[in-house]
Amino acid sequence: MPATDATTIRDFDMSDSGDGPDDRVDIVGIGFGPANLSLAIAIEEHNQSLPAAERVRARFIEKHPDFGWHDGMLLPGATMQVSFLKDLVSLRNPTSTYSFLSYLHERGRLTDFINLKTFFPLRREFHDYLSWAAGRVSVPVSYGTTATAIDREDHRFVVSAHGGDGRPQRIAADTIVLGTGIHAVLPDGISASTRVFHNHRLLAHLDQLPSTSYNRFLVVGAGQSAAEVAAFLHDRFPDAEVHSSIRRFGYIPSDDTPYANRIFDPAAVDEYYTAPPRLREHLIRAHASTNYAAVDADLIEDLYRREYEETLTRRRRLFLHKTTEIAELSEGPDGVSVTLRDLGDRGSVTLEVDAVVFATGFRPGDPRDLLGAGIDVDDAFDGDQPVVARDYSLCLPGLDGRVFLNGGVQHSHGLTSSLLSNLSVRSAEILAAAVRAPVPRSGPRLTPAVGAR
Repeated sequence: MPATDATTIRDFDMSDSGDGPDDRVDIVGIGFGPANLSLAIAIEEHNQSLPAAERVRARFIEKHPDFGWHDGMLLPGATMQVSFLKDLVSLRNPTSTYSFLSYLHERGRLTDFINLKTFFPLRREFHDYLSWAAGRVSVPVSYGTTATAIDREDHRFVVSAHGGDGRPQRIAADTIVLGTGIHAVLPDGISASTRVFHNHRLLAHLDQLPSTSYNRFLVVGAGQSAAEVAAFLHDRFPDAEVHSSIRRFGYIPSDDTPYANRIFDPAAVDEYYTAPPRLREHLIRAHASTNYAAVDADLIEDLYRREYEETLTRRRRLFLHKTTEIAELSEGPDGVSVTLRDLGDRGSVTLEVDAVVFATGFRPGDPRDLLGAGIDVDDAFDGDQPVVARDYSLCLPGLDGRVFLNGGVQHSHGLTSSLLSNLSVRSAEILAAAVRAPVPRSGPRLTPAVGAR
């Protein structure tokens, strides 16, 4: 059963027990975004039918003070690009009370949502769904707590962490699940500032700009987020110009056709994992337009129509600088000067803007940032890529405990690993591996809705 507020722990209380760990559990999850939230729900549902002595004991650590998921990009009208059926649980357990449909029913919107005739809810609504689920789950979560190291002591992992008050905490566990998410990427040589920032915290950054009257913005990037930011700025600031710099001739549409979407099926993970390296590279290139540097076709048409209509009125506010990149960027007290260079060295243009928004993607966290004493990582990485087993465990030979990567494994498990699509099935597989139990077969055998990824 879902937890009450009394059993959802924000900063779990640990007594001082000398040099030993403050707490001992079976699983420690580091990070509490959608991936580890899905795992926490799987643990709760796994425990429901077991006697207390056989239940999995788990704790999760989250550095942010509250649950959040891309809060800075909850733009008006922005919709999910993933079907609601690929929620936290449904592909694993369609009858779960944590499904998106259960959320709608509890909120009193199920009939109204059905009348929308869509697989793709508003991003704000899906964020509310995730927050709703995070507030119900019974597995203890310590918000506002940062993990600083994972060591080995007495044949167990020990996670060192500290809360917002700086108080040190140490938790021993047989299994670690890293769900630390992704980190925003800025181009080389670009430093974030009040006027120069990544799109993932767009709304907060706009509120922090030093002026209230804006003349011009620049958006850098060619993907869905870049196009959404350009449209949003164009709407929110009706007197300002919005310039976009992309390295292509124009935005290209994302591929959400049924055959392409099979790359996100749970069964596709096995096909990708067992493929030789050349085939893996081919699949990533061939299907990149399902997720990377591609834009919803309706949004492309909307932006083009806006630009075209402005040529008729001769009041241009929306500009697309194709095949360009930033050659120079300098920030002054009143704005940012940016020189855009044509990729064919056919000239350049300099813009004076109030802010530059980089929609330039993300990278996964590096497990080596946390793995410390007593953990030999020599065999766990091939260059910068982690060596990961099919069950998502990091290759750490000689240890009787395991570290699982709940995300950040696109190189080994395919495109779906960085998205919401496979969360519920992956959580079931990680939990089954952690407790050495058979993987439930009801989830992976289900087929997602056509046209959804």
